[in-house]
Amino acid sequence: MVATLSLNLATQADAPAKPGFATRDIGGIGIAVLTRPAALAEVDDAMVNQRHLKLAFCNANLVNLAAHDQALRRDLAGFLVLADGIGVDLGGWLLHGAGFPANLNGTDFIPGLLATGKRRLRVALLGGRPGIAARASVRLSLQFPEHRFSVLSHGYYAPEEEGALLAKLEATPPDLLLVAFGNPRQERWISGRLGPQHCSVAAGVGALFDFLAGEVPRAPEAFRQLRLEWLFRLWLEPSRLWRRYVLGNPVFVLRMLRARLFERRPTR
Repeated sequence: MVATLSLNLATQADAPAKPGFATRDIGGIGIAVLTRPAALAEVDDAMVNQRHLKLAFCNANLVNLAAHDQALRRDLAGFLVLADGIGVDLGGWLLHGAGFPANLNGTDFIPGLLATGKRRLRVALLGGRPGIAARASVRLSLQFPEHRFSVLSHGYYAPEEEGALLAKLEATPPDLLLVAFGNPRQERWISGRLGPQHCSVAAGVGALFDFLAGEVPRAPEAFRQLRLEWLFRLWLEPSRLWRRYVLGNPVFVLRMLRARLFERRPTR
């Protein structure tokens, strides 16, 4: 009896605290219902208090990838997942009768986080093609000289090098680790490889390094305001992105409509 009680207490102690915000299920992914200031405060609090937090930005493409991948959905259950793009906002309206409070894409959120940090941060970059993370680090250093930036590695390291990379993180854990492997590799890697000993916050940031390094231009402000940045990216890189957007967007909408019509959802 005592042993059972001790085991239950230990399990409860190890369980993550219930988040202080609501989530909405979009395609099996629980996306946080947070305003931009509240999301920034949540991540900043994790860094200030050295509380390990896994961060993901969920767009329609990630929902499509997770639709037939239970392991990926299980991985994302351990993340703070933020709403990225008009697709998941549409999903919110169709499935829950309300959109998300803000469009929290990583390309804008991470610089916003660095701009509002309450103290000097140690930020490590991992991923991208060789040389891209270094150029992104220089850009960040110029824009945010109050923080310290370092490059852990590009994203094409050999499998046998991974142990040394993780050991380096463990020896000097950063406040913020930016992982740019692309979906879903970055989310799988963060979930499977990283713990509190490696960093405070680990964020999957997709193409952020390419934008910072000037490899890929950002959409004009008008496209961003209309939530059509995806259309600009498709125009720039049609051969690489046509499958994600031309095929993926209609598939996502059909998936949301089917969920609305045929799947039972818990009442609020």
